[in-house]
Amino acid sequence: MAQAGRAGGSPAATHRPVPPRAAGRGCAVQVSVIVPVHNSECWLDQCLKSVWDQDFKETMELSVFNDASKDGSAEIIEKWKIKLEDAGVPVIVGSNDSSQPRGVGFAKNQAVIQSSGTYLCFLDSDDVMMPQRVRLQHEAAIQHPNSVFTSHGPTVIMPTWFCSREWFFHVGKFDEGGKGVPEDLLFFYKHIQMGGEVFRVNHCLLLYRYHPQAATHSVLEGTIWNHRVKFLEDRVLSSWTSFTIWNAGKQGKKLYRSLSPANQKKVTAFCDVDEKKIAKGFYTYEESEERPKPKIPICHFRDATPPFIICVKLDLTGGTFEANLSMLNLQEGMDYYHFN
Repeated sequence: MAQAGRAGGSPAATHRPVPPRAAGRGCAVQVSVIVPVHNSECWLDQCLKSVWDQDFKETMELSVFNDASKDGSAEIIEKWKIKLEDAGVPVIVGSNDSSQPRGVGFAKNQAVIQSSGTYLCFLDSDDVMMPQRVRLQHEAAIQHPNSVFTSHGPTVIMPTWFCSREWFFHVGKFDEGGKGVPEDLLFFYKHIQMGGEVFRVNHCLLLYRYHPQAATHSVLEGTIWNHRVKFLEDRVLSSWTSFTIWNAGKQGKKLYRSLSPANQKKVTAFCDVDEKKIAKGFYTYEESEERPKPKIPICHFRDATPPFIICVKLDLTGGTFEANLSMLNLQEGMDYYHFN
């Protein structure tokens, strides 16, 4: 991941030829690049230059919403507005001119509302797109409606999303609760609950910056965990009468303690490969107010009964976990669900 720092890439004095994507401004815009901005001057030059560098040949616009920035972000936006519009890419700029930012969810929604593209390409102001990003995700979007399109990396890394405007408003915009709200995760869960799909373009399409000022740091780990557990309970456990938690260690026990009392009662066992954990025989839920306190058996995974909620991270055991899971010949989504 790139280190945070002042980005270069100021607009050059010369003008490149107007690309085909600029032809006919009265035509419907195919793709709106959505960029929320708040105090982003350190990275904004490189971010907006990456819009300029796209090899997409159809109609494209940039929609920026400046959410109460106090630094030089507005000047950088105006500089690139001139540059991009000279190249045939319309730029729409909105702003919150109050003293307090309204938050990233609000800024994204405003940038979407003021835009007009058939498709929405989300880009955070501290990230950089590869030149082929819009082209490849647009090609995928034509083939896969009702999908959120990602590239490499974690599925819910918001800056890799690309979806149709119609589907975005069908799901219902981002939560505008402000600082500390994981608006991208909440939108993603609504997307899945409404029958949306995920399609990954298997190319490196984005340079994602992880730095101390990133908005993601305002979201507490516990908040993310609680939302994930709620989604698991609503989406999966509501239709299961019993299940086994695959992991008798820290994460498996944490999941058990986080479940509602009704779902805790559905846990028939923990399973593992660690002989020391298995030898203990039971996990006693000491924090429970029940008397006697619940005692959940611990067994080897080969002796456990599906369905499983798997709390083991992938690609961390040299393939051993994946081989163990494969030998059981289970169907994902029916016999097991990953929570890792």
